[in-house]
Amino acid sequence: MAIVPASPVVLALDVGTSGVRALLVDEAGVPVARAYRETLPRCPAPGLVEHDLGTLDQALREVIGAVLSEIAPGRLRAVGLSAQRATAAVWHARTGAPAAPALSWQDMRTTERCAALMSEGLYVSPLMAASKLEWLLDRLDPQRQAVRAGELACGTLDTWLAYRLTGGRVHVTDASQASCSGLWDFVRRDWSPSVTAALRIPQEALPRIVDSHGVLAPLDGAGGLPAVPLAALIGDQQGAMMGQLRLAPGEVKVSYGTAAMLDMNSGDDLVLSTRGGYPLVLWRRGGVLTYCLEGSAITAGAALVWLRDGLGILSDPADADTIASAVPDSGGTWVIPAFQGLGTPYLDPTARAVLGGLSRATTRAHVVRALLEGIAWRCREVYEALRSDSPHPEPRTLRVDGGLARSDVLLQAQADALGIPVERPAVLEASALGAAYLAGLATGVWGTTDDLVGAWRCERVFEPRLDAGERDARFACWQAHVSAARRPEPP
Repeated sequence: MAIVPASPVVLALDVGTSGVRALLVDEAGVPVARAYRETLPRCPAPGLVEHDLGTLDQALREVIGAVLSEIAPGRLRAVGLSAQRATAAVWHARTGAPAAPALSWQDMRTTERCAALMSEGLYVSPLMAASKLEWLLDRLDPQRQAVRAGELACGTLDTWLAYRLTGGRVHVTDASQASCSGLWDFVRRDWSPSVTAALRIPQEALPRIVDSHGVLAPLDGAGGLPAVPLAALIGDQQGAMMGQLRLAPGEVKVSYGTAAMLDMNSGDDLVLSTRGGYPLVLWRRGGVLTYCLEGSAITAGAALVWLRDGLGILSDPADADTIASAVPDSGGTWVIPAFQGLGTPYLDPTARAVLGGLSRATTRAHVVRALLEGIAWRCREVYEALRSDSPHPEPRTLRVDGGLARSDVLLQAQADALGIPVERPAVLEASALGAAYLAGLATGVWGTTDDLVGAWRCERVFEPRLDAGERDARFACWQAHVSAARRPEPP
């Protein structure tokens, strides 16, 4: 009797700003096991956001062990990794041990330095990794001797994770994450000589840029990991685009995570923005680049964490939808969720969150609802900025993912704010799903993306309820409050 081989599964690892996730995906493209650990960054002072890499490494190994305990040995075919982008890390090359805390993409300590670089004609945003790597190296290796000697290694978070997972076998990043670093040259399609020289980052110390999927190296079996290939690296937002199968130019998704990130597929064309959007590599497959245009509402899910940890009016961010549903509207309360500044289209890192319209009748339900609506209005601002730069037809729907996409109140507010249907998929972990798809494509679990079309399933569609006039009137009223978030503090 012939032995039928066990059906393959792919392990996806997603290391986000707020937590670490593992997802096992079967050959039908459906998750069969999942595990998550919260790993919030430290905020030691206003504008400073750091990650303890040891904590991330431990959490990653815990979720790997948790999901692998759910399957029989021999089924695992490959591993794909998605990660928060533009987070800077420096580590000891021999051991992979961190040399310092990683500086989160949200960290703003290099704002003045970036302003100086921009005055010299170099576009380096404080949300990118470039100036953060300079800041770390200036303190760890001012003369860059250890870096040049190969004693210290540096890169974005995905680079360190791949280094650790493979026992130091690879020092790589993919094109999607390289394009978010501030060190990428879109003309050369490689590291920028001018930016690396200005920041005194030796190019030989930077990771090799590879395709978003392809076998890299086996995981470190000696370190207790399964000896299967790491076969995909992708930025979390680009991974979500793959997980949502936003494969055609003009298609858009929004991921409601710590931030709300909107991405528009721009195909083979590099689309430049006039309104605060970021042209990025969506992915590189077989050496061929596909591009996207991205915009950000910097604070989304992090605002609900603040309601829990800062104000204590939520015991769990997951309770927000139930609490907000207790009232039919915000009762005149409004929120500008600018806790780490305003992203697209303002690009104002000095803006701060504002809560207004309060009265004696205001309850915590009104505040929570106003915050969810504020996220939706911010996403409309970002969406309009991307659409104004797009040469492609407007998408018929918006697809959403991330933890906050569980909120019916938010998604109805989003449909009302945009005037287009909002599709919530059955699987909300789109970044991890995209990493799994790419790793499976690299190892023959799926032949082409056409094999994955049937894997995407819609759980619910939210149709707009407001007419165009009411929608625009409400938006104009909300926008009038944005100036309060940007008003300079009194001396």
